[in-house]
Amino acid sequence: MEPGPLTLTYAVASDVGQRREANEDSVYTSPRLLAVADGMGGHVAGEVASSGAIGAVEALDERLAAESGKADVETLAGAVTDAGRRLRALVEEDSGLQGMGTTLTVLAWDGASFAVAHVGDSRAYRLRAGELVQVTRDHTVVQELVDQGRISPELAGSHPQRSVLTRALQGAGEPEPDLFTLDAQAGDRYLICSDGLSDVASPAELTEVLATVTDPEAAVQRLVDLANAGGGPDNITCVVADIAQG
Repeated sequence: MEPGPLTLTYAVASDVGQRREANEDSVYTSPRLLAVADGMGGHVAGEVASSGAIGAVEALDERLAAESGKADVETLAGAVTDAGRRLRALVEEDSGLQGMGTTLTVLAWDGASFAVAHVGDSRAYRLRAGELVQVTRDHTVVQELVDQGRISPELAGSHPQRSVLTRALQGAGEPEPDLFTLDAQAGDRYLICSDGLSDVASPAELTEVLATVTDPEAAVQRLVDLANAGGGPDNITCVVADIAQG
């Protein structure tokens, strides 16, 4: 008897954190698309930027649902381009939004693998056989220093410039997302999160929660609690997605 198809289940949580007055993160989940955007540029502009980016993801999902389609990396690239176009249009309508921007990390599920589009320092991780791997690369000054061997990965987490982005979706210029595909296996668990979680929780702490809290709803809440217990200096958004054999 052949094994059944792979299935996707997921849960999402978002929290303002301990030190912010508003939540500039936006998130979108469906059986096809999982996305997190972390806005910047002041609490109004940041929320506008992240919402605009997620609006492009939602529009793609509506199109996929209507056509019974699946997204590949080229489809996601088009959605990121649309997101950039939306932000530029918003800035043209309101010059007060000049300088706003957002990260965007999107995973598109096709039943066997994820297509990924990523820009900024929100992150996607995969837990497989107890090992947690960050599958996206931060677009930050500090990550470039790590890549150049000028600082260690251990020092990167506490570097004062760790949140300075080298790439983001903004109201000017063309977006440059990383685009790639991840093959999925039954038993995989994926985490997409804003830096409000990843800046506070260590890889070991993330691994412990993801490996031991089996229910996705309970896992995302535990991750939010973990970030808040660490001071909650920023907004916290996370999506946990599980792959199982149907």
